[in-house]
Amino acid sequence: MNFRLIITLSLALVCTASFAKKKKEVQQLFPDGTPIPAWFSDTAKVDVDKLGKRYVVTDYGVKNDSNLLQTEQIQAVIDRAATDGGGVVVIPQGTFLSGSIFFKQGTHLYLEKGGRLKGSDRIRNFRLQTTRMEGQTLKYFSALVNADGIDGFTIAGHGTIDGNGRNYWEEFWIRRQYNRQCTNLEAMRPRLVYISNCRNVTVQDVRLINSPFWTNHIYKTENLRYLDCYIYAPTSGVTPVDPKRGAPSSDAIDLDVCKNVLIRGCYMSVCDDAVVLKGGKGTWADKDTTNGPCSNIIIEDCTYGKVHGCLTLGSESLHDRNVILRRCTVTDANRVLWLKMRPDTPQHYEYVAVEDISGDCNSFLVVRPWTQFFKPEQRDDMPLSTCNNISFKNIRVKSKNFFDVGKSDKYRLTDFSFTDCEIEDTKKAFDSSLIENCTVKNLVINGEAKK
Repeated sequence: MNFRLIITLSLALVCTASFAKKKKEVQQLFPDGTPIPAWFSDTAKVDVDKLGKRYVVTDYGVKNDSNLLQTEQIQAVIDRAATDGGGVVVIPQGTFLSGSIFFKQGTHLYLEKGGRLKGSDRIRNFRLQTTRMEGQTLKYFSALVNADGIDGFTIAGHGTIDGNGRNYWEEFWIRRQYNRQCTNLEAMRPRLVYISNCRNVTVQDVRLINSPFWTNHIYKTENLRYLDCYIYAPTSGVTPVDPKRGAPSSDAIDLDVCKNVLIRGCYMSVCDDAVVLKGGKGTWADKDTTNGPCSNIIIEDCTYGKVHGCLTLGSESLHDRNVILRRCTVTDANRVLWLKMRPDTPQHYEYVAVEDISGDCNSFLVVRPWTQFFKPEQRDDMPLSTCNNISFKNIRVKSKNFFDVGKSDKYRLTDFSFTDCEIEDTKKAFDSSLIENCTVKNLVINGEAKK
């Protein structure tokens, strides 16, 4: 091979690599066209050994006893770590029963493989305080694991945080049998993990199971990562009242007024929605400074078991923007993308991309009014709720109802797109005319190309 040919080939390879790099960079955009920050590409796990001294709870008088409540003793270890300048509170092999515990700046939680932090099944062991619940700021019970106002909080390890929820679930369904209008708050159940007003949070590798109520609730937090977590609550068989009942409202991850969130490589199977975007509810919710938007959310490479919705916007949402659900596998989900539209709340869902999804589900896209426990009020300048720039690309699913969409005078649907989708659909209800400026390209349903 002569020298000139070698130079030509080398230049061609350089140009090809440069073009590929530029192409890759161009693709790293949020749905509204703004660049995705480099932070989202950093999927390296936190090195727990670099977080400071390890405080193994059994070294400080905490006993391996699944029946002995040790809330104060575990909290004392957290407080000591904070006083000493920070470190990692370690749950070793064994089971440790606790009520609500509160992490402080510089402290972290590590659960060794075989280690289990188990929640008390008595609500009296969870502190009643001002917190955030169902789109409201109010007094309610704290979670099992709590972190507020921390920069750099980490939960890690291959151990388990177990909400021990069965008694709470049974009591909820008994209450609901007695009073059909019994709300979640009236049932008095703690969440598993509540993280609020934090930055640079990582939850990695842990098992988060059997939550009495929402599994992970994150409020006003920025730069949050969930990496390779296992999130589970039973979807049936929790009460003799009705064997079909599961763990009520055991949402996997509720994001409430959050920005810059990466959920990657997680398994989620719960008796409610998986990833939920929240931010407030009510006719005047957009005027309340404790409420707000969710933005820059990426859920990728996850696997879903049985859930009510893989990605749900609402029921307590105001403004959600730049949301990506991609490269996920769905098994027996009731819905994949669920846009809950509250007639009593001004809502705006925009720039949502659903890409490279495979598996089976009952409904794929659901857009319907949501009226559970809603309270409409008179407001003369009430904004019209809107869903716009919602895109679906490279979808390969088998569904009973791919397109479960309803029109309403309370909201507007515009600029949806369906590209390169191959669908099996029992209902056969796809109707692009229900959406203003709906774009269809290579959408095939039951072997028939749609327009």
